[in-house]
Amino acid sequence: MKPNIGILALQGDFKEHRDMLEGMANSVYVRNKEDFKNIDGLIIPGGESTTMMKLINRYNLAENIRELYDKDIPIFGTCAGAIILADNVVGNNPKTLDLIEMKIERNAYGRQLYSFEDDVLIKGGLGIGDFPAVFIRAPKIISTGHGVYELAHYKNDPVMVFQNNVLATTFHPELSGDPAIHAYFLSLT
Repeated sequence: MKPNIGILALQGDFKEHRDMLEGMANSVYVRNKEDFKNIDGLIIPGGESTTMMKLINRYNLAENIRELYDKDIPIFGTCAGAIILADNVVGNNPKTLDLIEMKIERNAYGRQLYSFEDDVLIKGGLGIGDFPAVFIRAPKIISTGHGVYELAHYKNDPVMVFQNNVLATTFHPELSGDPAIHAYFLSLT
């Protein structure tokens, strides 16, 4: 039976995640508290982290996301989603969900003009290998805490991390055309 994956659809590239999951999982857009029922995992997409966090707070969804975490239901954040999951964001930002021990800096690789794609090696015995990572106004993970597994690096900086039931990437695997990271996330459900 295919897992039911919720995709936070308040802002950002939620449609691209749904497209990547097609055939591998059932997906539902999550926009209100009722949408959290019967999901086996949650994806928080890339977009604009400040706007997305404000919308999470406006619609009172933070508690629902934390409940998923407390129930060991896998959560996957990409780019802005990674920022929202971090416990420490450089600069003046709204309070995040505080679900993974990492210090992260928004837009650390520069403006949209400096977006790029490059291969990163996914480690940790996941069987993925080189992955075509798409970085768009990407954040940079400055440091990680105890128990955070660094699964991929770009120029010595972690770009894919995992702690407890939370997976985060600073790049956009949903734009790569390669479903390997989404398949790994589904294996956690």
